[in-house]
Amino acid sequence: MPKGLTFLPSLALALVLALPVSAETKAEADTVVARVNGEEITLGHLIVARATLPQQYQQLPDEVLFDGILDQLIQQTLLKQVQSGNLPRQVALSLENEERSLLAGETIEQIMSSVTTDEALQAAYDAKYADGFGEDEFNASHILVPSEDEANAVKDLIDNGADFAATAREKSTGPSGPNGGELGWFGAGAMVPEFEAAVIELEVGKVSAPVQTQFGWHVIKLNDKRKSTAPELDEVREELAGQIQQDAIEARLADLTRDGNIEKPDLSGIGPDVLRQFELVQE
Repeated sequence: MPKGLTFLPSLALALVLALPVSAETKAEADTVVARVNGEEITLGHLIVARATLPQQYQQLPDEVLFDGILDQLIQQTLLKQVQSGNLPRQVALSLENEERSLLAGETIEQIMSSVTTDEALQAAYDAKYADGFGEDEFNASHILVPSEDEANAVKDLIDNGADFAATAREKSTGPSGPNGGELGWFGAGAMVPEFEAAVIELEVGKVSAPVQTQFGWHVIKLNDKRKSTAPELDEVREELAGQIQQDAIEARLADLTRDGNIEKPDLSGIGPDVLRQFELVQE
């Protein structure tokens, strides 16, 4: 069970008043499952408690969870009643923060569920992957040599009919040399800028003039060119839904901020280290 919650089964169960049991009892949020010194614990309390358990505990059988959570709530009630109605300041503040967080989360859930429709997903997909989608992708080979003179000599060989792949295997000092200089398919940003700029200018089947990069001198051949293809809607459904939801939440927050009355008093003299002064909330 969650950290910090200890079970005292025999003590807890001994102090629970017996409840009438009926085969006709209907499961509702207000259905009473225990009374501790007159204070009711309902089925709704159990359901909400189960939903907040760590994942490893949610894997347990329902019969184990039901009894375990009920015992836990009974014990918590007994321990709470020791306070005799006195609410320490830090507990009151924590409850206010918890209420704020839970209600904010509920609003976010409502926003997300209302905007994530099939129509919205399709519209987002069409907007992002409209006709003509896709950046250029290139399939190129290159021959890498240390100097400009060597690169010019390689270019002359290719221009005079030498086989590019064979020349790459013989002359290239790059790791792709043994493979005929082939680099495979790549898109924008995959290559250093000088190399990419030269590839973009080439026509399919053509060979570039020598190009210098930080790695040396290249003679480049553009083997093929294509547009990247759009993914199917199902492949990007979660990504699109997340963006739709995030945009809707930000828009709603912007509206609330604009229309709300938000005041921030002057806190001159109070530094951010005040966050460490826990004694301020202790009684």
